[in-house]
Amino acid sequence: MPTPRPDGAAHPGAAASPGPRRTEGDETRFTVVAPSGIGEISPGDDLARIVGDALDREGGLRDGDVVVVTSKVVSKAEGRVVAATDREQAITDETVRVVATRPYPGGVLRIVENRLGLVMAAAGVDASNTPEGTVLLLPVDPDASARALRAALTERFGVRLGVVVSDTAGRAWREGLTDLAIGVAGVVALDDLRGGVDSHGRELSVTVTAVADQIAAASELVRGKAAGRPVAVVRGLGRFVTDGDGPGARVLVRASETDMFREGSAEAYARGVAAGAGAGGERAGREAIERDAREAGYADGYREGFTEGFREGTGNRQQG
Repeated sequence: MPTPRPDGAAHPGAAASPGPRRTEGDETRFTVVAPSGIGEISPGDDLARIVGDALDREGGLRDGDVVVVTSKVVSKAEGRVVAATDREQAITDETVRVVATRPYPGGVLRIVENRLGLVMAAAGVDASNTPEGTVLLLPVDPDASARALRAALTERFGVRLGVVVSDTAGRAWREGLTDLAIGVAGVVALDDLRGGVDSHGRELSVTVTAVADQIAAASELVRGKAAGRPVAVVRGLGRFVTDGDGPGARVLVRASETDMFREGSAEAYARGVAAGAGAGGERAGREAIERDAREAGYADGYREGFTEGFREGTGNRQQG
């Protein structure tokens, strides 16, 4: 479905969420609070009630608040804890497409597309903070989970609010992990600024901001990974809270036809060598291998130059 522009024209790509409400004076600050007292969640627990009780102890919710809940507690409440003597088999079962694999001292890292269309390490299968011999799968439908939580919390607190279900993932080109939104209800997931103008009057042609991912990442800064605070309230971003549930987090998943990095570099290289060898014989494969060796040499030279530049005070320290 084309993405609507503010001027009424259309852009190809995923449908964006409803536009945010722009309110003068409310765009310069927001706060994030992670309530305590959630405790361990077990299959069948009433997560909305438990979260609501914790929020009540912090003064409740206000109009325009966004409640961020980790996928881990959602999965536990929904009974997504499964017996698995072999985590690798659970990963295989949740995998739709393998993107890249890399060996490491403890085994093989797999970056895959899972049943939700998310590309992440190990298909999102989690073996931490679960009973021995079990693993935790992602929610079956995180958007539905977000909608259910939103409905229950809206009824309890009587305010207009949004809900984001977050999960932790790595990112291409960047070191480290961050939280992103895998379930969204009542929040503008994508803020489409295309068709508008910048401060110099130039038209914006590619700017679509991943608001829901930014909210999820901000919440993790106060929740932490091991602090026992799986819920956060983001306050001050009411302009991104919508009346309806909206299309959910699915709009954040890049469509295959626009994905320029559909497979890992080593996988693409191997496929290219195989295709070249099949079409042009051994020479094509040999040339590809030589080209790869040259690229590796360039990378080594770049790192060495960076190190030399740092010693001379002209570069920045960079791990190689």
